[in-house]
Amino acid sequence: MKLTPATLIKRYKRFLADVTLEDGSTITVHCPNTGSMKNCGQSGDRIWLSTSDNPKRKYAHTWELTETTSGDFICINTQRANPAVAKAINAGQIASLNGYQTLQREVKYGESSRIDILLSDGKQADAYVEIKSCTLLEADGCGYFPDAVTSRGQKHLRELMAMVTAGKRAVLIFAVMHTGIETVQAASHIDPKYAQLLVEAAQAGVEIQVCLFDIKPSGITFRHCCELTVNE
Repeated sequence: MKLTPATLIKRYKRFLADVTLEDGSTITVHCPNTGSMKNCGQSGDRIWLSTSDNPKRKYAHTWELTETTSGDFICINTQRANPAVAKAINAGQIASLNGYQTLQREVKYGESSRIDILLSDGKQADAYVEIKSCTLLEADGCGYFPDAVTSRGQKHLRELMAMVTAGKRAVLIFAVMHTGIETVQAASHIDPKYAQLLVEAAQAGVEIQVCLFDIKPSGITFRHCCELTVNE
């Protein structure tokens, strides 16, 4: 996917942003992120856009990446996290999820939800994999999730715990979409309820991992995974 550089003017109405292209023209682009995007884009930042050739789209360009003043890249398009994790699983790069024969996306389960990835092979317990994009960097390379109170995220934790109770594997992956983040913690200062549920999920047997990715305008590639330490 070819990306076009631009300069951010401002984000507004959650799904829109005004930007200046390199030729000096100003356009409105789609912002594919429902979160607060805290620390992910300030006026004057260099950003990167994808372009759609769909004539029915009102805004042809989509904000994909932010390049920080320190040289880090942030993928603000939350739709990129799931394919990146699925690609890593298929390539055998996430060791704990090796050995499954079938990978399905967006399978119905739980409380009228869809699991991001369902792994199965008929020989072992199915693995229900929920993926959360982590982009909030506050200090010292530590990332936090969530960046805003998330009742939806809380529901997902309860659903993963229910899968464990039903005898299935339940895996929560924090996909780090910020190259400046090296570790991840629950953002108890933002959503204490989510942080507490994360502790309960870990105690119930939900497997929690952090997957880091290299992010560049040329693409997103898997780097490595580590376990998340849950502070009780």
